[in-house]
This record gives sequence, structure tokens and C-alpha cells, in this order.
Amino acid sequence: MASIFAKKPLAVLLGEANSTGHGTLKRTLGAGNLVALGVGAIIGAGLFVRTAAAAAQASGPGVTLAFILAAFGCVFAGLCYAEFAAMIPIAGSAYTYAYTTMGEFVAWVIGWALIMEYALGAATVSIAWSEYLNKLLETFGTSIPYSLSHSPFERAVINGVAEHGVINLPALLIIVALSLLLVKGTQESAMFNAVIVVLKVLIVVVFIAVGWQFVNPANHTPYLIPADAVVKNAAGEVVRTYEGWNKHGWGGILGGAGIVFFAFIGFDAVSTAAQEAKNPKRDMPIGILGSLALCTVLYILFGHVLTGVANWREFADPAVGGEASVTYAIVTHMKGYEWLGTAVTIGILLGFTSVMLVMLMGQSRVFFSMAKDGLMPKAFSALHPRFNTPYKSNLMLMVFVGLFAAFVPGNLAGDLTSFGTLLAFVLVSLGVWIMRKSDPDQPRPFRAPLSSASFPLVPFMGAIVCSALIVGLDSATLEVAAGWMLLGFIVYFLYGKRNSLLQKGIVVVPTEMDEQAFIEPDKDNL
Repeated sequence: MASIFAKKPLAVLLGEANSTGHGTLKRTLGAGNLVALGVGAIIGAGLFVRTAAAAAQASGPGVTLAFILAAFGCVFAGLCYAEFAAMIPIAGSAYTYAYTTMGEFVAWVIGWALIMEYALGAATVSIAWSEYLNKLLETFGTSIPYSLSHSPFERAVINGVAEHGVINLPALLIIVALSLLLVKGTQESAMFNAVIVVLKVLIVVVFIAVGWQFVNPANHTPYLIPADAVVKNAAGEVVRTYEGWNKHGWGGILGGAGIVFFAFIGFDAVSTAAQEAKNPKRDMPIGILGSLALCTVLYILFGHVLTGVANWREFADPAVGGEASVTYAIVTHMKGYEWLGTAVTIGILLGFTSVMLVMLMGQSRVFFSMAKDGLMPKAFSALHPRFNTPYKSNLMLMVFVGLFAAFVPGNLAGDLTSFGTLLAFVLVSLGVWIMRKSDPDQPRPFRAPLSSASFPLVPFMGAIVCSALIVGLDSATLEVAAGWMLLGFIVYFLYGKRNSLLQKGIVVVPTEMDEQAFIEPDKDNL
């Protein structure tokens, strides 16, 4: 049996990437589809919810700097993703890249971490989607009963009557609908996503344009939260203090970056669709870096306007902060534009929808790759005979994510999605440097700048910045993440290692290929 750090031969990956015919994913996505896919995954709850949260908890008006810092780390990681995705255009994203650079066990660690980003993230977003659907319905004088829109573990007193949750039906139904759409086909899903992206970006742009005239420069002074800052509510009660190195001043920028980083999650999901891109060598870098650049500009402008319209201290009050923060700012400080609050709610619903779509798609592609390697049950790699989509993976995710969405409270997920993503970013960044040393002559259609084997500035900066953002997460999140990763180690040694094709010395050779001929793998790697 091979070492747990055995690497999957690059020649085999390239063979899989160039295979065609039955049993392979269809190449239907162009550069525009991939940019829309990235924007669809990125703009969602993070922008509309996390901006105010970061301002109130750590950064103040300096949340714009927090966005820049988070984007800084993402750009380094994005360049590394772009190099890998163009060189190895295959489903699986960071999992696949790690398999050929750092070995099977590290690949498993990334694959397991990505479950936190994609599957757990999709479930969490679906629960928030249900909440915002009710907010929208309330503006029209109706709503879904509490019992049908909350988990059995939730209860509340409404109009003096104790209400108990039974099932979160809207969250379950949206997961089912999007999963079935993904089964139908990638191109159809991409078209649906593109329409949503146009609408929600339009709403963000309208908020920035209209809100700019309501910006009060006094709200941006001081720009960083003072160490002795104290926030009180209307009753004079202290609701927040700012003790801790990452809760005020320049440390608060790092703390805020860890919070708003959630808003950037998604551009990496573009790389999971590499095997479905028409011209991955050209289109993957455009999709990854293009979506990241567009969203970064919108985020900085959005943060500037939001903290200029309303003072950051207002968002620290739980009664007005959190999920309703943007709507609160509009209704309270932008008189005459109350309709924009309803539009923002619609934008949030659209944002949630596209985020869930891309997350479900990304997770199914990661499972698809892991199952082909034997690390997951074979059913996850089965393709639909007509649609050529990993339908069994989509359907099993529909059940797993749907059950979580229907019966588990959304606040359990916390910042785990950020941890999973950041860990993948760190390892992908290091992977680019490792491959520059191990395979210097491998053709690279896109090369991350300043990333030579002797001067790996971009990969090291990506790893360092993203590691710093992990450190900036709260201790409770890190403890839960450590427990999740420990469970992953147990699953690997009980199932993954025993069933791995690489561990068994089996190399699956694609039977139908285009352009590139199969190259016999180096048996020293097995």
C-alpha cells in the first residue's frame, strides 16, 4: 500500500481533463458564464449582512480597509487558482490540485474542509433565504407560519403566543429546486444564474448611487474604532465594548477582514467547473480573476456608502444590526427611498439563490472527483445518461443539505465556511510553489506573476495573508473547525485510505481523449 502522501500523477489528471465521450462532464461554459458564476457565488449574504457586522464588531468605517485586506489575500489565492485551473482544467478544484502537489492525505483534508464551505454553507444560506422570504412577504401583509419556517429546535413568543418550529419548508424547497436544476444541466443552471446576477448587481449599484448623496462625512470620523469605545443602546445599556487586539484600531481591520472574508467566498467555486469550460486555458483565469475584481470594487463602494449613511455604532445595537442592517439604514436615513429597502430584500433573496446554486454545484464536483479516486462512495461519480451531470451526487446532497436546512437552526454554522475556504486557499497557494519546483517545464497557459520556484512571492503572500485571516477568526469557530477536521481524519483512515485507488496501485486511464495523448504515469509516484 502506498504512502498517505502519495501523489496522483499529473499525466493522469491531464488525461482526465482531456477525455471526452460518455462518462465525462460536458464543456458548455464560456468566459462570461464563468464570471457570472463567480459573481453569483460571491455577492450574497456576505455583502448585505457582513458589512455592517464587521463595522460594528471590529472595523468601524474602516470596513472598507477590511474589504481591501480580504481582497488582498483573495487576489494572491485567485492568481494561484487561475494558474492551476488553466493548467489542470478538471473538476475538484483545490482538492485535485493538492492531490498532485502535496499528496492524498492533504487532498483529503482540503476536500473535507470544502464540505464546510459548500455543503454546510448552502444549508446555512437556505435558512437565511427562508427568513428573508418571510420579510418580503410581510411587506405585502402576509407571511409563512412560524411552525413551517423554523426548525423543531427553535421557538419564539409572537403576539403573546408561544410558537414552536416544525420544519423550515421554504429552506427545504429551495434546496430541492436548485438541486433538480443542477441535475438538468450545467448550461441551464448557468443561464438561470446569469439572470439572477444581473438583477442583484443592479440592486447593489442602485444602492451605491442613491446612497452616495446621503453620506454624512462625520460618520467616517474617526475612521478606526478607538480602544476605549463603548456602545450603548437607546435605554443606556452597554451593548458592546472593544477589548481585544482584533476589535479596534488597526487590529480591528484584520478582525473585520476575517468577518467580511465570508463575502468573498465563491470565486474559488469557479475552478470546480473547469472540466465544463469550453476553453479552460483562457476562460478560467478570466472567470476567477474577473469575478473577484468586479466584486471587490462593488464591496469597497458599498462599505463606504453604508457606513456613511448610518454611523457604525448604530449597527452595534442588536435591535437594528445584523440581517436588517441595510434596510435599517435606508428606512432611517434615506427618506423618500423606502422602496429601496424592499429592493434590497429582493436583492438579498436573489443573492442567496445564486450562492446556493454555485455552492451545491461546487460540492457535487468535489465529491465527483473524490469518488473517482475512491475516497468517496462510487455513486458520487455517476453521471446522468442524458444530461451528463453528477446527478446522484446532486440528489444525495439535496437530501443531506435539505435535511440540515429543514431541521437544524442556521446559527450553528457560524464562520465555519470561512475557515474551510481559507484553509483551501493556503494549501492551493503553497501548491503552486511546490509544482513550480517539481514540474518546472509543465506548460502553463496562465502563470501567476512573481511565483518562480526561487522567488515565490505571490504563493507565499497568499498563504501568509489567508493564514492571518484564520488566526483572526473567533476561538469558538476555530475549536469547532478543529473538531470537524478531527472527524475527517477518522473518516479518511476508516474509509478513504482503504478504498483509495491510488493506495491500491490502480490508475484509471481515460478511454476517450481529445488533443493530448495519454502519458504513462511515473510509477515512482504510486
